[in-house]
Amino acid sequence: MKLGRAALGLLLLAPSVVRAVEPISLGLALAGVLTGYIYPRLFCLFTECCSQKPSLSREALQKDLDSKLFGQHLAKKIILNAVSGFINNPKPKKPLTLSLHGWTGTGKNFVSKIIAENIYEGGLNSDYVHLFVATLHFPHASNITLYKDQLQLWIRGNVSACARSIFIFDEMDKMHAGLIDAIKPFLDYYDLVDGVSYQKAIFIFLSNAGAERITDVALDFWRSGKQREEIKLKDIEHALSVSVFNNKNSGFWHSSLIDRNLIDYFVPFLLLEYKHLKMCIRVEMQSRGYEIDEDIISRVAEEMTFFPKEERVFSDKGCKTVFTKLDYYYDD
Repeated sequence: MKLGRAALGLLLLAPSVVRAVEPISLGLALAGVLTGYIYPRLFCLFTECCSQKPSLSREALQKDLDSKLFGQHLAKKIILNAVSGFINNPKPKKPLTLSLHGWTGTGKNFVSKIIAENIYEGGLNSDYVHLFVATLHFPHASNITLYKDQLQLWIRGNVSACARSIFIFDEMDKMHAGLIDAIKPFLDYYDLVDGVSYQKAIFIFLSNAGAERITDVALDFWRSGKQREEIKLKDIEHALSVSVFNNKNSGFWHSSLIDRNLIDYFVPFLLLEYKHLKMCIRVEMQSRGYEIDEDIISRVAEEMTFFPKEERVFSDKGCKTVFTKLDYYYDD
């Protein structure tokens, strides 16, 4: 800041001092200040820059999680502590690696969006946030070797350009086994890998694998008369990681990322109940500028399907389709 003020002062005084300073020397001095201090900061006022936020606001992240994510007390706590702690750590020893697990519509993609938006103004559209969808980017099992090479090159190139890069891998349950192990060196406890440091990068994996185990735990608690908020991470995490590791239909099947303990957190997303669907619908109404209508909220929520068939406890699609169902009631 002091340098910036001095630079601006020098620019303002330049006409009066130019006769006392050799023109070329003054020009070089001003050019150095502009390129070394002022220009990058002015440039970042008009476009997004890497690591534009030197730290992350824990309060802002918590507010987003509390107001937009429902029924996920475990995910909220893990994400809040893990992400804020990592971003505000000036010298992390390894990249932050999160693996989010649960059924469709429980909030996994939504959380990755919230994380991206709290680090970069562009969110998922930022040049420093990279989304890979297994069925889109890695469709053919016969091309695994090619995909591995491309993936390594892409990650290396982007982390070289921005140490605080974010990589999101969606549909890990549909990724070909063995492919994700190509990035194992980037997630390990190395200061440098071929001259590049990956320690400030963030890797997020999204998967339906392990959802059955999460369901079993949630149902056990419900049938025992316990509140879902009583479920602790220790009740699920180990069983979840083992389930994912041994799932032959998962991209993590016998993966070295799990075997070498390189995933920092396995984050379980619990199935949503009727009351959580109503929360989702209410927030969607507010975002569209509609007046809150509790009758419509109840009618939309009641149209959703629930399981087990007898108890009708959990929504089988979460909040994923409530938004389109809401359109029906506001169709002009």
